[in-house]
Amino acid sequence: MALLIQNATVLLPSGEFVLGDVRVEGDRIAEVGSQLTPGDAEIIDATGLTLLPGVIDPQVHFREPGLEYKEDLSTASHACARGGVTSFLEMPNTRPLTITQEALNDKLNRGAEKSLVNYGFFIGATPANQEDLLTANPVCGIKIFMGSMHGDLLVDEETALDAIFSKGDRLIAVHAEDQARIRERRAQYADVTDPAIHSVIQDNQAALNATELALKLSKKYRRRLHILHMSTAEEAELMMREKPEWVTCEVTPQHLVLNTSAYEKLGTLVQMNPPIRSAHDNEVLWEALRNGAIDFIATDHAPHTLEEKTKGYPNSPSGMPGVETSLAVMLTQAVQGRCTVAQVSHWMSTAVAKAYRIPNKGLIEPGYDADLVLVDLNHSHLVLREEVVSKCGWNPFEGWELTGWAQVTIVNGQVVYDRGKFNEEVRGRALRFDAV
Repeated sequence: MALLIQNATVLLPSGEFVLGDVRVEGDRIAEVGSQLTPGDAEIIDATGLTLLPGVIDPQVHFREPGLEYKEDLSTASHACARGGVTSFLEMPNTRPLTITQEALNDKLNRGAEKSLVNYGFFIGATPANQEDLLTANPVCGIKIFMGSMHGDLLVDEETALDAIFSKGDRLIAVHAEDQARIRERRAQYADVTDPAIHSVIQDNQAALNATELALKLSKKYRRRLHILHMSTAEEAELMMREKPEWVTCEVTPQHLVLNTSAYEKLGTLVQMNPPIRSAHDNEVLWEALRNGAIDFIATDHAPHTLEEKTKGYPNSPSGMPGVETSLAVMLTQAVQGRCTVAQVSHWMSTAVAKAYRIPNKGLIEPGYDADLVLVDLNHSHLVLREEVVSKCGWNPFEGWELTGWAQVTIVNGQVVYDRGKFNEEVRGRALRFDAV
């Protein structure tokens, strides 16, 4: 099968934009040029649209198996397709936990059966599954919950963390919060039910403590480390001072554009771990993202039902959906002048592929996989609850007017989403992680 995308504003690997065409043969980009001959290709008229590499979301919680009432791989991958996300990396806190090869195989089988987009999975660290962390395959990396978790996935003792960092060479991705500090502060504020207290209990210091510890262990063993959903000015400043070349960091759109003022309107809907912070934190995170101390963007898509989210603090769970709106949120920031469209694409695709060593993804270049998204930078559209595809049925950006919505999403050379319509026949593939 061949596709010819005509008259698009195409983002080149150099970061420049050109008006031109892109030919897709099978699952690969075959040619980038102008006025390419159609031949027998299916033509997509992209007049007025911008062609970007498909988004790779490197941190999602898609709830399958075990919690499918909140989300599943089918509904989540539909939400990805609508949002221009062509690949995702999914976290291990499902039921059962993804801490063995058997559990990983089950997820891979589910992905092959249900996912409209490409998929990869983390193996979760426990204090006792060292062998699985070294041998489970294919995985994008090892996930460690240093805090904000209970049960087997909580690894908060330095001796246990040291043992994991000391063996193997796989990327280690950490949820960096100091569980001991959180526990103390939770007891201290046990009588407070205002959701805004969440950002006080799980404060900036709790995040900084854990990030400093992870960085110390990474330096000790020169171990590849990734700091998930960095949320504080203090962490960003630490990375601007002393980030080694083998360490990467990410930030979520919500930590860039939401802050504690959102609690007044949205309450527990914006409760997440790590919490949203101050307007000052927003600004320093932006600075670190623009100067490269923070490498890329992830959503931490973590849906819960509205019934769960409205239980009242502290009985409400932390987390919010994000894959459907992340690209449009960030492109809106670009249109408003906070960054460039090319930077957004680098942060949401190219840099992710590089960090996780995913071959042939993240650029519009001959030979690369045809994972692509056409976006409309000329029109804006409200985030409406009735249009939400994610099974949870809500979005924290409801009512926001966003620019840059995905119009057409292409996965491995196949159109999976076209202006509101899904191709239910498309299935993504398991991602490869070369030398992970």
